[in-house]
Amino acid sequence: MTIRLGYQIPNFTYPGRVPAEIVPTVIQQAREAEAAGADAVFVMDHFYQLPGIGDPDDPMLEAYTLLGALATATERVQLSTLVTGNTYRNPTLLAKAVTTLDLVSGGRAVLGLGAGWFELEHQQLGFEFGTFTDRFHRLEEALAIILPMLRGERPTVAGDWYRTEHAINEPRLRDDLPLLIGGGGEKKTFRYAARHANHLNLICNASDVPRKLDALAARCDEEGRDRATIETSFLGFVIVDEDGDAARRMHTGMLASRGIDLDTMDDATRRLATDRHFVGSPDEVAEQVKTRVLDAGVDGFVFNLVANGHVPGVVAMACEALGPLVRP
Repeated sequence: MTIRLGYQIPNFTYPGRVPAEIVPTVIQQAREAEAAGADAVFVMDHFYQLPGIGDPDDPMLEAYTLLGALATATERVQLSTLVTGNTYRNPTLLAKAVTTLDLVSGGRAVLGLGAGWFELEHQQLGFEFGTFTDRFHRLEEALAIILPMLRGERPTVAGDWYRTEHAINEPRLRDDLPLLIGGGGEKKTFRYAARHANHLNLICNASDVPRKLDALAARCDEEGRDRATIETSFLGFVIVDEDGDAARRMHTGMLASRGIDLDTMDDATRRLATDRHFVGSPDEVAEQVKTRVLDAGVDGFVFNLVANGHVPGVVAMACEALGPLVRP
């Protein structure tokens, strides 16, 4: 498994808001990312749109159904969620879903997994939310079921949250389907990543990356794992245009639509509000990603294009600017 450059599609609110045009637009973006050299295409595992991107009733697609469609529309890119919310599916169902995706895609599935966090979805759709501790306890139990099932074992588990009896997962293409864990929690999330994962995607502010990498190294030491054996990436919001000033206007307008007025903020507040944003021309964005993320020691970069990823050519523009930064 290698993911040095990934493209995430978190936004399905496209001009015209015609439901029948959503999936073709997503497929166009995935194909464009693949043709431009991306290693992976990701979708979010949510049922409501997230507060920082849109309103809860904005269009949102079920992740594994969508990934199955992308599997038949692409040939090379790895396919995953960033990341699956553990609370939304029984772990045996999740093991079966990602294994089926692996079969449909010809061995290109990656299991992205996290503890779950969006309380409104749980509350309104009837998923049990519980406490922060509950959710990580559930994730630990789920991993004890999912990972053996992906390897062809038949786990029997009697836990506080889940139970299985010789759970079967057939057919499978392989016994080493990779696990990606996403998040920024330095104690629990990073410990699970050090213990189980092939890849950790850092979901945090860019200014926090050095501290996060130090924490990951500490968790690897505690688990007796060579830090060099776990790949890392960072999730960033890219707003790019051939005209850097146009990109900056797009960025300002996007934030204004969410009630954020950069012009009224002092410098420190503005830096904090935009710490995961990379804005400008392709060359400007590439320089920002290099100096703010990759130079700190992160292996790869996963990006989304919330403002204009649906516009033909923009995904390729971003991939072509960023790809040379992450290739060995």
